[in-house]
Amino acid sequence: MFRRLLLLVAFAAASLSAQNPIRVRVDATEAPQRIFHVQMTIPAAAGATTLMYPEWIPGDHSPDGPVVQMVGLFFSAGGTTIPWRRDDIDMFAYHVDVPAGSAALDVRFDFLSPPEAGGGEFSSGSSATSELAVLEWNQFVLYPKGANPDTLQYQAAMRLPDRWSYGTALPVAHASAGEVEFQPCSLTTLIDSPVSAGRHYRTIDLGVAQGRAHFLDIAADSDRALEIEPATEAAYKNLVAETGALFGARHYRDYHFLLTLSDHVAHFGLEHHESSDDRTGERFLIDEAARSVDAPLLPHEFTHSWNGKYHRPEGLTSGGHDGGYDTPMKGDLLWVYEGLTEYLDQILTPRTGLWGAEEFRDSLALTAAALDVESGRRWRPLEDTAVAAQLLYTAGDDYADYRRSVDFYPEGILIWLEADVTIRRLSNGARSLDDFCGAFEGPPSTGPAMKTYRFEDIVAALNAIQPYDWAAFFHQRLESVAPHAPLGGIENGGWKLTYDGTRSDYYKNTEEVRKMVDMTFSIGLKVKEDDGTIVDVNYGSPAQKAGISPSVKLIAVNGRQFTPVVLREAVRATANGKPLELMIKTGEFYETHRVDYQGGERYPHLTRETSAPDLLTKIIAPRR
Repeated sequence: MFRRLLLLVAFAAASLSAQNPIRVRVDATEAPQRIFHVQMTIPAAAGATTLMYPEWIPGDHSPDGPVVQMVGLFFSAGGTTIPWRRDDIDMFAYHVDVPAGSAALDVRFDFLSPPEAGGGEFSSGSSATSELAVLEWNQFVLYPKGANPDTLQYQAAMRLPDRWSYGTALPVAHASAGEVEFQPCSLTTLIDSPVSAGRHYRTIDLGVAQGRAHFLDIAADSDRALEIEPATEAAYKNLVAETGALFGARHYRDYHFLLTLSDHVAHFGLEHHESSDDRTGERFLIDEAARSVDAPLLPHEFTHSWNGKYHRPEGLTSGGHDGGYDTPMKGDLLWVYEGLTEYLDQILTPRTGLWGAEEFRDSLALTAAALDVESGRRWRPLEDTAVAAQLLYTAGDDYADYRRSVDFYPEGILIWLEADVTIRRLSNGARSLDDFCGAFEGPPSTGPAMKTYRFEDIVAALNAIQPYDWAAFFHQRLESVAPHAPLGGIENGGWKLTYDGTRSDYYKNTEEVRKMVDMTFSIGLKVKEDDGTIVDVNYGSPAQKAGISPSVKLIAVNGRQFTPVVLREAVRATANGKPLELMIKTGEFYETHRVDYQGGERYPHLTRETSAPDLLTKIIAPRR
C-alpha cells in the first residue's frame, strides 16, 4: 500500500509538472564576457523543499557538475526574498522554506564560464569566447530533489547577443530578434540538448537518411574557420550513410553535430541522443594536420547515439531511471560504452573517407605502441581504469604511463579489434562485429530512448553472432595484469607492430597539433616544443633512469640550446655511439643528466605480415 501511495504521489507530481512546467530563461547577451543570467520559476507547495543542481552529467562519467561557477543565487516568492541554505554534506543541494500561500519559487543566479580552456573537464570547462558560446542546460537548472527527470517538464528560453546564430536539436516553439523559446520537454531531454551559438556561424545540411534529417552546425572564432573543404563535407555525409549501414536504425528525431572551433574553449566531445557537443581547434577544418589528428571526433560522438545513449550500461543511468542527477554512476562497463565506441570511430573514419588506410594504420600503431610500453600495466588491470574513471579524468599528465589513465578508450580499440578479427576468422568471413552492432544497437528505429545492459548481455549478444567463450575472452583482458598490450587483433589481422627511425605523416601531424616532441619510444619523454617543458617521462625509461622527471624544463641538448630539431638529431646520433646529455632546469636549479641510450630515433608502424589474411583492410572498407 505504501509503495502504491508513493506511485500515486509521483504520478500526481508528474501530471502537475506537465500542466505547469518549470520555466527557465537564460540571458546569454553577456556571453562574450562569459556571464550567463538565469531566471527560473518552479511550481512549489508551501513548506520545506530541497532543490538540486545537476552533479552527475551523462557522458561525463564523473561528479563534475560546475556548481562552483554558480553565483548570485536568490530565491523569492510573491516578490519577497527567501533565505536559503546549502546542505552541509551534499554541496549540490539547496534547502528553502516556501512561504504559506505560495504556489511557485522564483530563482535567479548567474553562471560564470571559466576562461581560456580552463575550469575542468566537459561541462566544467570553458564554453564561451567573445565570438561564440555553447549553452549546456545542466549549467542553468535546478530541480526538485527526488523528482524523475524523465517526467519533470521544463519550458526553456534564451536570449542571444545581437547578430548571433544558433543550432540545437531542441525543438523550437518560436524565435525572433535573438529571443528563442523552445517547446516544453522533460528535464532529461533538456539536459541532453545543448545549444551552440556564435557570431560566425554556418549550418550544413548533411541529408536525410531513414527519415531523419542531419545537420552540421558550426560555430567558430572567425569566418575563415568555417570554410569546409568539399571532400570533408562529403565525408560527413558518408558518415551518415555508414552509420546507417552499420546499425540499420536511427534512435533520434533528427541529428545535429554541434561543432565548435576555437583555441579558447575546452576541447572535448560530449554525446547526446540527438546531437553532439564537438569542440576542437579553430583551424580544424582548414588545416590538414588538425583535420587528420582529430578526424575521429565526430564519428565517435555520433556513434554514441547508438552505443551509450540508446543502449547504455545499467550503472551509467544517472538521471531518469535511477533517480536524479545526484545518483552516482558506476563505470565498470565503460570499456563497452567508450571502448567499443572508440573502436567504431577508428573504423568509421576511414570508411567515410575522413582518413585513408595508411592514416588508420599509423593511428592504430601509435595507440598500440603507447599502451605496450606503459609500466602501469604491471599493477593496474584495465577494468580498474573504468571503475576509477571519475578519478582518472582529472589526473595529471606526470608519470601517466605508471598511473595509467582512462585506458578503456585506447585499449578498447585493441580489445574490440581482436573481437572483430576473432569473429571473422571463426566464421570464415561470414560474420563480423558489424553484425553484433546491428543486432545489439540497431532496429527498430525509435525516437530518443534508452535500453540498459549488463556484462552478461554483451556475452549473449556476441554468442548469438559467433559462438565462443566471450566471457573468458573479456575477463582475461580486463582483469589481468600483463607487461604488454593485447595485440592479437593486429597480429591475427595480418599485421605486426614494428619500429624504425622514421616518423609517419600521422605521427608528425600529432606532434604538430599537440605542439610537442614525442620521444616516448626512444628515451621515454614528451617535450613541449615552444618552451622545453617536459610534460611526461615514462617510468623505467632511459630518461627516467637518468634522473629526469616530468614538469622540469629541457634547456640544452649536448650543450646546445634545445629545439625540436636539436633533440631529434641528438637522439638519432645515439645509434652511432654518440653520447646524449640533457640539461634541465628544476625550479631555480640547473642539472645535466647523461642518458644511457644507444637506440636512435624509434617510431611505431604497422608492417604487413603475409602469413595471415589482411583483415584490417577488409574491416575499414566502406559498406555504403
